[in-house]
Amino acid sequence: MRPLDVLQQSLHKRVLVEMKGGRSYRGVLDAFDQHLNLVLSSAEEVVKEVVTARPGLTLVRGDSIIYISP
Repeated sequence: MRPLDVLQQSLHKRVLVEMKGGRSYRGVLDAFDQHLNLVLSSAEEVVKEVVTARPGLTLVRGDSIIYISP
């Protein structure tokens, strides 16, 4: 199974996205593209154990992602 297949199966489900710089996002994966840019809804941003709700949609740039966990 290819990585993009795993993302395709994770659409409309909660994922954890670990970013460069110690930041992470938890939210529902609504869309992604071939560059791994992600659109998350109902996202929470986690920075040094401080959780901040992000209402609406959140765009995450693929070049800043370390890993995505379904």
